Amino acid sequence: MADNSEHTNGSRNEEEVCGNAWQIQELLPKRGFIVDEEAKPNRFAAFRSWESSTCPKPWLVGDNTTLSISEHRSSLWGHRDLSPLCVLKHITEGIKDKNDLLGVLSLIIYTLILLPLTKYVFIVLRANDNGNGGTFALYSLISRHAKVSFIPNQQAEDAMVSNYKLETTSSRVKRAQWIKEKLENSREAKLALFLITILGTSMVIGDGVLTPCISVLSAVSGIKESASSLTEGKIAGISIVILIFLFAVQRFGTDRVGYSFAPIILVWFLLIGGIGTYNIFKHDIGILRAFNPKYIVDYFKRNGKQAWISLGGVVLCITGTEAMFADLGHFNLRAIQIGFSAVLLPSVLLAYIGQAAYLTNFPENVGDTFYKSIPGPLYWPTFVVAVAAAIIASQAMISGAFAIISQSQLLGCFPRIRIMHTSTEYEGQVYIPELNYALMIVCVVVTAIFKTTDKIGNAYGIAVVSVMHISTLLVTLVMLMIWKLSMWRAALFYVTFGGTELLYISSVFYKFMQGGYLPLSFSAVLMFIMGTWHYVHVQRYKFELKNKVSSDYVRELALRRDLIRLPGIGFLYSELVQGIPPILPHFIEKIPSIHSVLVLVSIKYLPISRVEMKERFLFRHIEPREHRMFQCVVRYGYNDAVEDTKEFEKLLIEHLKVFVYEESFFSPNGHANNTNRVEEEIEFIRNEMAKGVVYLLGRPRQGGKVMCIPHNSLLRVGMTYEI
Repeated sequence: MADNSEHTNGSRNEEEVCGNAWQIQELLPKRGFIVDEEAKPNRFAAFRSWESSTCPKPWLVGDNTTLSISEHRSSLWGHRDLSPLCVLKHITEGIKDKNDLLGVLSLIIYTLILLPLTKYVFIVLRANDNGNGGTFALYSLISRHAKVSFIPNQQAEDAMVSNYKLETTSSRVKRAQWIKEKLENSREAKLALFLITILGTSMVIGDGVLTPCISVLSAVSGIKESASSLTEGKIAGISIVILIFLFAVQRFGTDRVGYSFAPIILVWFLLIGGIGTYNIFKHDIGILRAFNPKYIVDYFKRNGKQAWISLGGVVLCITGTEAMFADLGHFNLRAIQIGFSAVLLPSVLLAYIGQAAYLTNFPENVGDTFYKSIPGPLYWPTFVVAVAAAIIASQAMISGAFAIISQSQLLGCFPRIRIMHTSTEYEGQVYIPELNYALMIVCVVVTAIFKTTDKIGNAYGIAVVSVMHISTLLVTLVMLMIWKLSMWRAALFYVTFGGTELLYISSVFYKFMQGGYLPLSFSAVLMFIMGTWHYVHVQRYKFELKNKVSSDYVRELALRRDLIRLPGIGFLYSELVQGIPPILPHFIEKIPSIHSVLVLVSIKYLPISRVEMKERFLFRHIEPREHRMFQCVVRYGYNDAVEDTKEFEKLLIEHLKVFVYEESFFSPNGHANNTNRVEEEIEFIRNEMAKGVVYLLGRPRQGGKVMCIPHNSLLRVGMTYEI
């Protein structure tokens, strides 16, 4: 191992904790103390278990884009409602038989009913992780019921967190236990589960590239109705300008314009639903016969392979469904079910049915049905709202990509890059400069190369249906292992929805060389980055665990005459909790000094969405006590936003003082003999806090700019591991 240190500091011990929260709760009244019921949770928080950190970055914000209700609703539905712009042109190049039109429309109707409505709204959304959705949420949910993580930092005390366990009315069954044991004991099963998860995550991030391209191109292409001289190249140029503008304003966040999102989306729903209704009554009310699924069977009988190929276009009608699941954390489940069933689905169905009715009289316009079916006076209002809705949908997917990368980073699956707050009111809004510019470049290149939505639509279909099938696999596992449903119910779920998705997958891959390779290329690159980073992360943790310093080292440290105690408090960040990190003795050899109060801080992200503040800070003393060295593990859920520097300092020190005060109750000498010593120790910590806090951080990207730490409070430390 090669060492590389600039400055460093820190320590830790392996002594057993003298007690836990429940013992203290019983002991305080016996010692003559009155416990404040409101303060009790915070007072006792320090005595719960401590965990290891997955990512020692306390100022990187969480991934939860916590917006206002109006912003949320536009984010939730923004990518679901733009499909009427371009679906029919991707299904068929021409209408040869009116019954084919009925068959295609029937396919769209029952695809919308089967997958988004039945599967997601009424089944998959219930497979949430304490109210949060998405592939990472499903993986985290499974991780709490089976030890599938590759990082050996699991502890029995994890389950003591209040929302760690999912409520279930089912009793344990042998089948669920068997699945759990198979996952825990098989490295191949763990690896497969992890790869499936990051594949789904990579596909969703790929949507962040494809959604802006196809949404903006589809909306802007409508301008040809009034300016037919515009070529595809010029339309692509206009779209690129809009895309550059969209990415350029990301750093400002959505606070100032977010409240306009929901009204725009509502107007869009009213327009497409109203125009659809108008076209139904004007052109062919008989198109409603498409609700009879018999037309689907007849369509496949007449067209055979061509009908199967057309499924690749039909799948575009369900774009954004997985994003709806990922955005679950922003909404009440019942609100989503009502909103989708009562607002979104009827509007979108009316739009498709109206377009089909229009095509019964004008089948030659199938390539641009949406704009050609708009009544003249409504053309320009609809065009403007369509472009605005496309921008909102793109904004939602870009923000979602930021959130997913932030979440991946916190779970040790992505390199550490700068993450910024964009809102003073909504702490979950984040902006990632590197990712923003990377997405912008890729979007511009994709738009410039393809110019139309034809090939981009082929790529989009693969991304959409692949993520949906991954969710089906994970939810089936949840049904068997966590919900403990009967085998036939889980099998029925997978066969019905998984089988349908596999049929769509087979169709979209038929057009692999016509743009379908795009999402797979994106996913391959992202999976390589995420997988490699996670592997290095695991190996580094195992190395530190294997080379941890014994507790005797700290005792010997106390006897050293040449060790200088610097004024103030030092926070040394380490991922290790099972021992003293190997960087400590190396640092002290080079610079024989440590702060008067030294806290070894470990940040751990548990596989749950949130950790209550009362359960966040966990302390213990590192012996000898007079050395004033502590171990602190700070636990976050993957959706928790992390405090800023000053707030974090204040919270940690306040919890530390509470810990020192209450730890005295476990002294063999009792409370009375320890009062003066405890008061002196608390006063000493308070005085050292006034002298300042120095952050000792161990990685190049963990500088003050990245971590929002004042430059004069930052001291970098470093070690290079050759694994």
